[in-house]
Amino acid sequence: MLDFQEITLADKQWMQPLYDQSQFRSEEYNFTFNYLWREVLSYKVTEYKGFLVQKSDTSNPAYLYPAGSGDVAAVVEAMLQDAKDCGHDFVLYTVLAEQKALLETIFPGKFEFTRIPKYDDYIYTAESLITLAGKKLHAKRNHINRFKAENPDWTYEPITQDNIHEVILMSEEWCRINSCNSQKSLREESCAMRQALKDYFALGLDGGLIRAGGRVVAFSMGDRLNNDTYLVHLEKAFADVNGAYAIINQQFAEHNCKDYTYIDREDDSGDEGLRQAKLSYRPVMRTEKYTARWIG
Repeated sequence: MLDFQEITLADKQWMQPLYDQSQFRSEEYNFTFNYLWREVLSYKVTEYKGFLVQKSDTSNPAYLYPAGSGDVAAVVEAMLQDAKDCGHDFVLYTVLAEQKALLETIFPGKFEFTRIPKYDDYIYTAESLITLAGKKLHAKRNHINRFKAENPDWTYEPITQDNIHEVILMSEEWCRINSCNSQKSLREESCAMRQALKDYFALGLDGGLIRAGGRVVAFSMGDRLNNDTYLVHLEKAFADVNGAYAIINQQFAEHNCKDYTYIDREDDSGDEGLRQAKLSYRPVMRTEKYTARWIG
């Protein structure tokens, strides 16, 4: 069997270069994403023949399509053997369109593919989120103008050692207001958010906050996904502050994403409200994802 281990901060040293070799445009190919969700989703990893192999050790185990370079067929066969040795089905998740085509070529008729739209990443051009230009984003500009009119003393600040404690307090208040402990999805997200704030500097995250009336009313954080795409991991704002979400979205993009072509704002996990919010920013594309089940 493959020698899977739990993900630690130290693993970034060997995992990141393998993500970089693949250049996949999907949240699952980012060290921070996997580190933040490792406990919730029971992620475990190993390196095999120049590839990063990851397994979600849940009641229905599945393997992330491997990242790296070399003979991917040999790696897939090792993963198949691991599944057999463990006594469960062999399922790959986050199989992108290009990888789906490759698997169909290497293993013709051996996999059954299922499209799962709720896990598609929403991809935007960095320019569109920075400028909010055009008729279709007019409402977003109006939200920001209202925020500025109602909060003339507003400021944007990078998250630093001096103000991160305020971000932590705001995140805790946000969770109380939104009853995070009463909903599974919010409870899991709050766990990832606490981890991100705890290990913010060790992970090398970029972060920014909006201050109005002297208090933090919104924050966002992310890091590089690949050579042309930036990944936004977390974004929170107080819903009763008009335009707070719109302005942190725009300001964070302006301060952190100018050197990238695209911004990945992750998936909607099947939440209809989140889906509509992501669509309202007019994504230029969505990263299609499939699961691949071995049918032999």
